[in-house]
Amino acid sequence: MQAQVKLSPALTRQQHYDDLLASSDGSANSVWLAQIIASWLVGEGVLPDRLGLNADQFLQLLDQRFTGHELSECAPSGRNTDFSRMLEKQDLEQLLRQFSAAECAETEWLIAIIVAACLGSDHLWQDLGLWSRPELTALLKHNFPGLAERNHKDMKWKKFLYKQLCEAEGLYVCRAPSCEVCQDYPRCFGPEE
Repeated sequence: MQAQVKLSPALTRQQHYDDLLASSDGSANSVWLAQIIASWLVGEGVLPDRLGLNADQFLQLLDQRFTGHELSECAPSGRNTDFSRMLEKQDLEQLLRQFSAAECAETEWLIAIIVAACLGSDHLWQDLGLWSRPELTALLKHNFPGLAERNHKDMKWKKFLYKQLCEAEGLYVCRAPSCEVCQDYPRCFGPEE
């Protein structure tokens, strides 16, 4: 007769989030990172292995923001990001770095995570694994205030970031003289559900 092994049920996103927060310093960035990691742990969002961070950054993040919390480096979803198809990776990193509120390891983690999420096909907040668009807006205002301030018309964030890259290069591909008269206006500025 074989002994039965009792498997513990998988944790929900909320349970992961609660566990992460319990081991954090409670800072605003820890709350957002806990949301991102909790979603990542249940296969939500598009973040790859180590959330898009290098091995040292991943260990630093866990050690400094979630003391005593150990995680596998592998994305539970099995996703792996192919940065070779992201020609604008360095430009996005530079854009975010240019507007960062502080030069520190935490800022570099956020930049790497945001850039990795830009490879996804959903809204940036969904690809990151944040729980709502207002959470992304708050994260960007906190960490990249000058950049967030530029989005005064509340353009969808991923579109906004890429628009900033185009404008920095002097590329204006819009067919209309202003966004309000463009036929694509609802795609750029509409609600994100």
